[in-house]
Amino acid sequence: MELFSYRAGSAPLLVSMPHAGTFIPEWLAPRLSPAARALPDTDWHLERLYSFLDELGASVLVATHSRYVVDLNRPPDNTNLYPGQDTTGIVPVDSFHRQPLYIAGFAPSGDEVVQRIEAYWRPYHQQLAQALADMRAKHGYALLWDAHSIFSVLPRFFQGKLPHLNLGTADGKSCAPGIGEALRKSVEGYSAVLNARFKGGYITRRYGDPANGVHAVQLELSEATYMEEEPPYKFREHLAKRLRPQLRTLLELFLLTGANSGQRP
Repeated sequence: MELFSYRAGSAPLLVSMPHAGTFIPEWLAPRLSPAARALPDTDWHLERLYSFLDELGASVLVATHSRYVVDLNRPPDNTNLYPGQDTTGIVPVDSFHRQPLYIAGFAPSGDEVVQRIEAYWRPYHQQLAQALADMRAKHGYALLWDAHSIFSVLPRFFQGKLPHLNLGTADGKSCAPGIGEALRKSVEGYSAVLNARFKGGYITRRYGDPANGVHAVQLELSEATYMEEEPPYKFREHLAKRLRPQLRTLLELFLLTGANSGQRP
């Protein structure tokens, strides 16, 4: 099984889906707990939801392996991106609902974590970095959209019900001024926030570099906007049909505002 799928587009836009993978290697599967085997923390169905990306000329990078193998949106040193708040690690050992992911006695050792980072984490990031470099070489700038989704109610990480669309720009550091604000204001018919609970994970913070022509935005979608939130996590096409035009508007506006921000100095 390849670690990711990648297709290059014609526009200066890369859409990354680091948590959409569902593949569990044979060496890992027997060690996982019953709770883990349903892969509840997957960013389900994002490729199907973002089915219009080719029409925008976007490049698309999608992880094939589950985040339970390694979390591609965590830093390699496993630093907490939200100090003082709960989080899961680069090789998680419990689910978002605090259920153990491993059968007792079979959790990964420190050495295994290092090996997983080298074998599974690093290749995705090498491809991501190369794709952005190619865009900058061709267009003078690059736009990175990091696509995610999560349970609408998840007490471990936030109180109450999550807004529908949660935009993150690392408090404005990962893209040019005004881009995040314009994106948030363009949302109609859904609740939307900017740099609230989800400000952007490692990918947004690491690669967003507006001074050098790379503008990055993360979108964390409430799963209630397009799917069933209980196993088997079915896609709900009638909801997706309503949401897709809004997602397309966001990405078209990102392309426009990114171009207007100009090339790197």
